[in-house]
Amino acid sequence: MNDPAIDAMPRIFVAGKEIILIGTAHISQESVDTVRRVIAEETPDTVCIELDDQRHQALKDPNRWQSLNLIQVIRKGQAPFLLVNLALASFQKRMGLQTGVKPGAELAAAAEIAEAQGIEVCLVDREIRTTLLRAWRKTGFWKKMNLMATLIASLFENQKLDEAELARLRQTDTLSAMLEEMAEVLPSVKTILVDERDIYMAHHIRNAPGSRIVAVVGAAHLPGIEHHLQVETPLETIREISTIPAKTTLSRFLPWLIPAVVVALFVAGFFLGDRDRIAGAAVAWILANGLLAALGTAIAFGHPLAVATAFVAAPITSLNPTIGAGMVTGLVQAFIAAPTVRDMESVGDDLANIRGWWGNRMTRVLLVFVFSSLGSAIGTVVAFRWLADLL
Repeated sequence: MNDPAIDAMPRIFVAGKEIILIGTAHISQESVDTVRRVIAEETPDTVCIELDDQRHQALKDPNRWQSLNLIQVIRKGQAPFLLVNLALASFQKRMGLQTGVKPGAELAAAAEIAEAQGIEVCLVDREIRTTLLRAWRKTGFWKKMNLMATLIASLFENQKLDEAELARLRQTDTLSAMLEEMAEVLPSVKTILVDERDIYMAHHIRNAPGSRIVAVVGAAHLPGIEHHLQVETPLETIREISTIPAKTTLSRFLPWLIPAVVVALFVAGFFLGDRDRIAGAAVAWILANGLLAALGTAIAFGHPLAVATAFVAAPITSLNPTIGAGMVTGLVQAFIAAPTVRDMESVGDDLANIRGWWGNRMTRVLLVFVFSSLGSAIGTVVAFRWLADLL
């Protein structure tokens, strides 16, 4: 007997293949049940899943944080990327707690049942690092600040959903729900995080092996993927959206420009201005950078030695484009208050509330990194007021 729910799913016949699309919500038990039922009844040659390898491994290994080398992450400059991943995971975690379903459970179920039945699994989503870096590098400075503010603000949200909102989330996925709020201010980010991925996933679903394919994707991607499956996307387009854009000329030179301007102002003040003001300007530079970086570290509940380090390091690192205040304070925090095994084991649960972010030693290191960097950046801007007086 045919299942009306399955019969109503989009079935696309293209390039000699039958493609059945399942649009799911990432925090819905109904989606988990539907995925299991459809794969069992359709017996496809291939199951395509809206995951990349990193996200797939994260679903398979919930204890992956235990092997994370936080110090190496900071040294390699990957702390901001890790923080963004955690912010997105935090948003999904909070929504999942209110529906009682682990985020991404239906994607994990699709992989499990396919592997159990000997069906080939294709991970068709673009690598998350590529997606995030494309969004960052294709966004202007002020919109970058809006994006960072949105992500930081999401850490403080303790959103309680009513039944209507829960029903809406069960028909979409939490990441897309978050993006809907950001789209009005940052349409370019939505284009990269949603629209480009629709094209990318449609291409890989269309070219998956076998003649009968089941594709499990977030409901928000369903219309875009269905549209792009109808035509073969040029390989040039796929290559373009699969690459990380090079840094702009401004972003490459700006870290060098700021210290160059500061040094030039001191030199000009010495030869052309009032030399008596040089000492005052130097003190202003140290205090503005040091105090605000230390304040940021303190807001993140950094160790007292990390706070002191921020005060000492920020005025120096602000003149050195190869190292930031956050890198120094983050490393000090990681060494002095190193994350314990318990911190690594519980970070997934701690993401669900603001107390957990500050209470977990691993996430606190990242908060120290971010807030000390932000304080130093603000201090640099504030200090320019006194440096200008040198002339």
